[in-house]
This record gives sequence, structure tokens and C-alpha cells, in this order.
Amino acid sequence: MTSAGRLLVLLIGLLSASLTDAQTLSPGARISLLTAGSGEELYSVFGHTAIRVYDPALNLDRTYGWGGFRFTEDNFYVKFLRGTLPYYIDAYDMYLFMYAYQQENRTVREQVLNLSASQRQRVYQVLETNMLPENRTYQYKFFYDNCATRPRDKLVEACGDSLLIPSAPVMTGKSYRDWMNDYLGDKPWAKLGMNLAIGRPADEQTDGWHAMYLPNNVHDQLARATIRQPSGAMQPFVSSDNALFQASTTFRQQVPIIFDPTVVFAVLGLVIVFATIRQYQRGHISRRLDLWLFSVVGFWGWFLLLLWVGTDHGVTAWNPALLYLAPYHLPLIFWATNRNSTSGRRSLYFGITALLIIAGMFLSKVPGGVDVLFPITLLVRCIANLRSPSREVVRA
Repeated sequence: MTSAGRLLVLLIGLLSASLTDAQTLSPGARISLLTAGSGEELYSVFGHTAIRVYDPALNLDRTYGWGGFRFTEDNFYVKFLRGTLPYYIDAYDMYLFMYAYQQENRTVREQVLNLSASQRQRVYQVLETNMLPENRTYQYKFFYDNCATRPRDKLVEACGDSLLIPSAPVMTGKSYRDWMNDYLGDKPWAKLGMNLAIGRPADEQTDGWHAMYLPNNVHDQLARATIRQPSGAMQPFVSSDNALFQASTTFRQQVPIIFDPTVVFAVLGLVIVFATIRQYQRGHISRRLDLWLFSVVGFWGWFLLLLWVGTDHGVTAWNPALLYLAPYHLPLIFWATNRNSTSGRRSLYFGITALLIIAGMFLSKVPGGVDVLFPITLLVRCIANLRSPSREVVRA
């Protein structure tokens, strides 16, 4: 299904969903939690959560989801990069919801919630109130406020202290980063980029409540939840759990091993180390290589620093990768390697850089080995500049 086709389907769904005002649900109504599986694209790899309201007496079968944004938003790309893009709750007819996920071959599971008539009405009222124009937008936060946490929060808001999630306060033994990486195994470059971009907040250990930033965790934990009925009896929160659509098994395209980030950076490191050894043996250290290498490092350092201080994502602060991807290299590498640079200046520059690189290697939590291979490559250049051969000829 093309992007234009999906957009048309969603627009039709929004229009048809808006034609039904909030009503009193019939005794035969039911409320369900829908969990969509991972998709092929990066934006869909973590899955999706929605709430379904089904009432055949009212001819109502609608889903509510919190993952929408508008491409027509003013300064869309700036807001997206800064983490200030408003996200929306949207409502779609169920058949359109299912059609979209079937076209993407993504499993959809439905958990019918064991709610009394008054609890169902309360959930429906909370959802419709959230659909009001003044309530529809929210500030998306990847780990803290997203399309999985919003449905959970609305159910908790509607059910109050009648809903008990026993696993919510229990520590999971995983950090936000660990949970995220579970979904990125077949996307090594995306995994590398996302891990480089996030900082120390991502390494906070999660309890069950905070692990529910992922749809599958919402599904699993609500499956173990209980709810107090009007009679006072505690019953399972989920009365049934079924797959509405089971994705067919496919073989996802893997990145060829020679293009895996670890292999790419290992080869790059070997080339630079070999070139450095040859230069050292010949009695000169070429500054041209340092100028190129550390300028690239500085560029990416400025990008990571901008993600920290110039955005509102909430998870990019205190990034230890900045210790070896230091922004100061651009422009100070020109100061350290120009024709007028003294050995003392180079020793100061590369000595400080070497210490920061070593610190970054110990503090970084980027998986896969790149946060070791690339810093070691930079460290080799630093050591070569600190221990210049006695017959060195500086070549720009």
C-alpha cells in the first residue's frame, strides 16, 4: 500500500469517526486494548497501542490512538528535530485500522477488558474528552509519553484505584536503552545512531510502570492486572486475549556483514592504524589525516551537543559519547595541526583528547563495539602525535 493510499484511508477514517458524538454505551458494548506488532520501517519497529470501543447497538466500532502528527504543522522539520512537534490522538473506524496493519503485515492482538457498564462508560467518556480540540495534542517523549503510555494512562484515569497492576513497581532489570535495543537487532545502523544520540537518562533502570513505554510491555503487564468490580470482587482485568490478525512469516532483509557498523569501523580502524605505523616508521606524522579525521569527529560532536542543549527530547542530555566525539575538534584541530603549531601545542591538544577518549570508552553504553573500536582509532592518532619520531617531518 502506498503512502498516499494509507493517508487517504486514514483521512476517511477520521471523517467517519467524527460523525458519531459521545453517547451512552449499551450493555453489549466492550472496550479492548489493541497491540500492533513491529513493522519494517524504523518508525514502526516498536509497535503500536490503541483502544477499541465496540458497541453493535450503536453501530460503533472505533479505535483511539496517540501516534499521529501533522505534516502541515508550521516549521514541521524544525519542531520534529527539536522534539517540540505536537502529537495527536486520532480516532479511526476499526475496519480501516485493521486494513492498514494487514497491508503492513503486522500482527494485531486484542485484549477485551473485563469492565463493568459504568467503567466502560467512564473509559469512553475519557477518550471522547481527550478528542476535544483543546485536549487532542500532547508533547511526545520517546521514553516517557508516547503512543503506548497514553492508552495506559487513560485506562488508569478512567478506572482509578480499582485497577491494580502488580508488576508496575517491580524492577525489570533493564534500562530504557536495553528495552529499546531489543527491537533494533536487525537495524544495526539505526541501533548505532540511536544509541549515540541518547545520553545518561536512557541508562536509568526501569520498573514495570516505566517499561510500559513499549506496546508489548503494556500488553504483557495489563494481562496480569486485576480490577475491582462494583460488587467489590477483584477479577482479571483482561477477559480474553486473541490475535485479530497474525502476520505471515517473512525473512527480513539483513545488512550484509561487510556493511555492519562493527565491521566498517574495524576496517576503518585497521586502515588508519596501518597508515599511522607506516608514517611513524618513515619518521613523519601527516597532519592531513588528523585534520580530516578530527574534523569529522568535531562535526558529529556538535550534532550530539545540539541534541542535548537545543532540543526537548528529554533523553539526549549528559551524553558520554561527547567525550570521544568532542565538538571542540572543529575548529581547534586546525589550531593544533597548522604549519605554525609547536610540539608543545600538539602535546597539550592530543594529551587532553586522549584522556577524554579513555573516559568516554569507560562511560559509553553504545552496544556493538563501535564505542571501543572508533575511540581506539582516535587514541592511536593521539599517541602518535604525543610520541612523534625524532626525525619527524610535519606534512600538512
